[in-house]
Amino acid sequence: MQMDTDRDRLLRLYDEQLRTDAETPGAQSITRLGPLRLATYAKGRGFITYPHFNGNEPQALAQLAGAALEHFAAQPQITKVEFKTRGHDHAPGLPERLQALGFNAEESESIMIGPLQALPSGDPGPAGLELRRVSAAEEVEEMCRMVDQAFGEPYDPATAHALISRMARNDGMELWVAWLEGRMAGAGRLEPVAGTEFAGLWGGGVLPEYRGRGVYRALVDARARSAIAMGRKYVHSDSTEYSRPILERQGLVKVSTTTPYFWKREATGS
Repeated sequence: MQMDTDRDRLLRLYDEQLRTDAETPGAQSITRLGPLRLATYAKGRGFITYPHFNGNEPQALAQLAGAALEHFAAQPQITKVEFKTRGHDHAPGLPERLQALGFNAEESESIMIGPLQALPSGDPGPAGLELRRVSAAEEVEEMCRMVDQAFGEPYDPATAHALISRMARNDGMELWVAWLEGRMAGAGRLEPVAGTEFAGLWGGGVLPEYRGRGVYRALVDARARSAIAMGRKYVHSDSTEYSRPILERQGLVKVSTTTPYFWKREATGS
């Protein structure tokens, strides 16, 4: 019963503090469509998010999805749009509607939340491990290449450009990397959420050949200590099945799931 109580309390904090404009700090612009927030980012990226839906709203999410996509489709510079869904929302028919609009679902992730003080393990990690922050453009690009490799994805320069632009704005984001055996072996991002008690752990990735050696945990420790020094109380993360068990062992609770749906503009011939 205590675990259920903690989960419900943490989920309320997530909905109240994180599903606001605080969710889109790096957006170039935000347009409101009823309860939806339509965020435009650099390099032609669109993002659709919204507060918690409990079933009492005048319009269902499925009814709003078409107009949200039309907003971005009308802008030729937008090439990719993410519609972020959560498992605890009341959203009947939404997956089917998104698929009909041309969105494709990616793998679901666990929404993990917990007290920051519970995270640091005190384990220094494997011998020779070096943890440090990076900010120079070439280091950020190297980090992004490594993370894409860790997730088995092709390198996307748009991600590096967006992070480099944010670093120039000095909005509080921190990029942490782990070096081991003369190589960048892992990385992760710390996002203090303005106006809240939260900091977010994002983009955590470790190359396959370095997994199981404490690199990911050491990156979590470093970012947690930094967030605590900022005065943050809670941490949140959208976690894969690789990182979820590690975060659970360090005191975080799975409060829900999130599934991103992506729409991509079809290339036109010359």
